[in-house]
Amino acid sequence: MTNSSLPRRSVLRTMALAVAVVGTATPALDTTAFAAEPQTYALTIKHLDRTGRPTGSYETTVTGISGPGADEVVQPHDASGTITVRLPKGRYLLNSSLTSGDGADGTDWIVQPRLDLDRDTTVTVDARTTAPVDVRPPDRSAGFLHSAMVVEVRHQGAERLVNLISSTANLRVAHLGPDAEAGSVKQWFDAYWTTESIDYALGYVFTGTRALTGLTRHPAAKDLATVKVRGAALPGTAGTGSVDLQPSAGLTVGLSRALPTPGTATYLVTPERGNWDITYLAPRAPGGAANRYSAEGVAVRAGSTTTHVFDNAVFGPGLTGRPGVVRDGDRITVDVPLLTDGGGHVPSSPSYASASTTLHRDGVLVGTQSGAPGRAEFTVPPGRATYRITSTVKRTGAPGAATRVTASWTFTSGTTTGPAPVPVSAVRFSPSLSPTGTAAADAALRVPVTVQGAAANGKLRSLAVSVSVDGGASWTRLPVERGAVTIHNPGAGTGVSLRAELTDTDGHTLTQTIVDAYRTQ
Repeated sequence: MTNSSLPRRSVLRTMALAVAVVGTATPALDTTAFAAEPQTYALTIKHLDRTGRPTGSYETTVTGISGPGADEVVQPHDASGTITVRLPKGRYLLNSSLTSGDGADGTDWIVQPRLDLDRDTTVTVDARTTAPVDVRPPDRSAGFLHSAMVVEVRHQGAERLVNLISSTANLRVAHLGPDAEAGSVKQWFDAYWTTESIDYALGYVFTGTRALTGLTRHPAAKDLATVKVRGAALPGTAGTGSVDLQPSAGLTVGLSRALPTPGTATYLVTPERGNWDITYLAPRAPGGAANRYSAEGVAVRAGSTTTHVFDNAVFGPGLTGRPGVVRDGDRITVDVPLLTDGGGHVPSSPSYASASTTLHRDGVLVGTQSGAPGRAEFTVPPGRATYRITSTVKRTGAPGAATRVTASWTFTSGTTTGPAPVPVSAVRFSPSLSPTGTAAADAALRVPVTVQGAAANGKLRSLAVSVSVDGGASWTRLPVERGAVTIHNPGAGTGVSLRAELTDTDGHTLTQTIVDAYRTQ
């Protein structure tokens, strides 16, 4: 059980087990220093257990919000159960967790969002005022993992948070003191439970004038949304990955679990908590770096299922929500993820054998850089010119691993007065594949085709898609119909390659090739 109180600006969204530390300093002995000392008042805090007796089994934090005491954070303690501290005038946030000697009876957490210290004041923290937090999933066989409760208080433009992390389901909470201003107190609770096949993430958010006194939520299965996270296992990459799930909004803890690949992790989550963030860590290749994918702000709806597949084909360039090439003055920066997975997730450290990016200006080579796939920086002469950027990444592995990806863009660009996006595009191929990146041999496969970047949103002049079954030695043009092409797959064990050639309405072009985009089985 951990209780912490920190200013908003100093807290990471994912909780660490933190303890506030109070520092002291001795001012110089002159009249200026004494004149600067703010007026202080005595704050006496009495702690009573569930029997009404004084207790020393508590952890109390007083956090300044506004006024002369805005930067104060103190954690006073005395074994007698009563402690007095002197603090400057101001608005404070008090929170106190009380336990029995061994903690077997759980924790009582009492929060006073509004403590106005403008005179000597006594506050009684009484465990008898608390009520149970009874939040549990519909499956009574589920085991409790952990929970986090957070209270955020706003006053005069300042924000302060306190939180309690619990490893047991036995938690009682209560509000203390007067009401705060309307809408100034926000509180959320996240609890995680598990069964052999499903994990539960139950979160709720409340806004008002008071902290919670007790909380009861027993959602039925129909009230929950299903989130499935699938980890693929392309040839030679089977192993064990990991999945992290947590709410998108607010300081909190999440849920982590191992995922043997290929495999699926299934979660039932509360839509009331808002959107959810998923982080997937793929099995590490021998000698390779950890490769992380993420899906942030995943929207959910009660009774519906949302599925995210990570680390599966077709791998290729992706431009979702970001400019791939930027010119700043006479410096051109290239940052196009060439190995975005089939679900549109960008890898942090994809495995590859070699990668290079080359820039030509008016047909003349400016330079070639090797390193991370799709990343480079070039300084070019001032003035307007026609450019061609070619980025290539090569990988080892069986068909389906995208053994070579190349994207070549042409565009015109001139000197800019600041960072400005360069009009480049990408084409995404999104067939339905098995968790090992395969499609049925000797069968027709529909492959959706999506344009991203400069040529998207009605700015596409022309698009041609071709397929190769001999590693790119020869190509067959395919008609694009209703946003997709249909491929008649060859026999089992064959790598299928894809190529796209497009021109946008301003004449900028893209030629994109993915060798061994997927394989047949």
